[in-house]
Amino acid sequence: MTRPLRWGILGTGNIAKQFGAGVRTGRRGVMTAIGSRSQASADAYAKQFEIPAAHGSYESLLADETVDAIYVSLPNSMHHEWTIKALRAGKHVLCEKPFAMNAGEAEEMFDVAQKTGRVLVEAFMYRTHPQTRKLIELVHAGAIGELRVVRAHFCFNPTKTAGNIRFDASLGGGALMDIGCYCVSYATFFAASPPTNVFGVGHLHPTGVDDRVTGCIGFENGVLASFVCGLSAHNDNTAFLCGSEGYIEIPYPWKPPEKSSFTVCRSAPPRMDNPTADANGGKIIHPGPTRQVVEIDTGGVGLYGVESDAFAETVLDGAAPAVTREETLTNMRLLDTLRKQVGLPF
Repeated sequence: MTRPLRWGILGTGNIAKQFGAGVRTGRRGVMTAIGSRSQASADAYAKQFEIPAAHGSYESLLADETVDAIYVSLPNSMHHEWTIKALRAGKHVLCEKPFAMNAGEAEEMFDVAQKTGRVLVEAFMYRTHPQTRKLIELVHAGAIGELRVVRAHFCFNPTKTAGNIRFDASLGGGALMDIGCYCVSYATFFAASPPTNVFGVGHLHPTGVDDRVTGCIGFENGVLASFVCGLSAHNDNTAFLCGSEGYIEIPYPWKPPEKSSFTVCRSAPPRMDNPTADANGGKIIHPGPTRQVVEIDTGGVGLYGVESDAFAETVLDGAAPAVTREETLTNMRLLDTLRKQVGLPF
């Protein structure tokens, strides 16, 4: 087995802490260094995760020769600049979603990766989880017939908006960029076909970002997708894959735990008209589909540990990236269109 991939973490916020905790459960990587604009913040992160080197500037982290790969966890508006700087410093980069502020930035980032010979991948952690891999296997095997509809929800209602980067348009905040990108990514991944049209409507928060959006996407192969994302409403945050012969319910599509499950439902959905009565007690029965629960276990590796291991396999073993350049560019173009339709200022 090759040596572990040596990680440098760019940023010390919440997502950087989740990634750091995940890497410690993984099998292919070690955290070597942390970089922050504040030495105190870097020191605190290094102490928490037992990292050897703490850098008080982003530039210092990129100059660290003990680092093979950089995890970019900075605000959306900073992804383009610091990904390119990391690539030019000779580092491979796993860049948090959404990959960039727009498709133009994304194309430039990938062009630099190609010129420098470095690996660059968008960090949609759900894509590397074995739950997602099992789902795509079942869809391709015809477990629900022909896939016809993808339905996705991702909403929550933060208690604090002041100082929250999600509500800052200058940093690329808003529901679409923060969590709607998951729904768009999910749709394009399972549809596996070029999108032909997209339409979204939304509501703007007083800060100027979108705080809730609903959208639809049509694909060349006839698959339709719908989604709802929001930072001012609650939802069940589930996903459904609907086919000609059944459907799959996914209760935790975005951040599946180490032990997760989903349900494959075959045949017709619960009957809405003329339900039958149970002769034994008069109880109304709504005939429904047969249900098969599929259980997934990562073997103790956390969600971000699975993601970091997958990236290490691409860098060290030459495995295909979990999210390809074309997938990222397709999603960024869809997000660009949706933002214009919703009326966002960026």
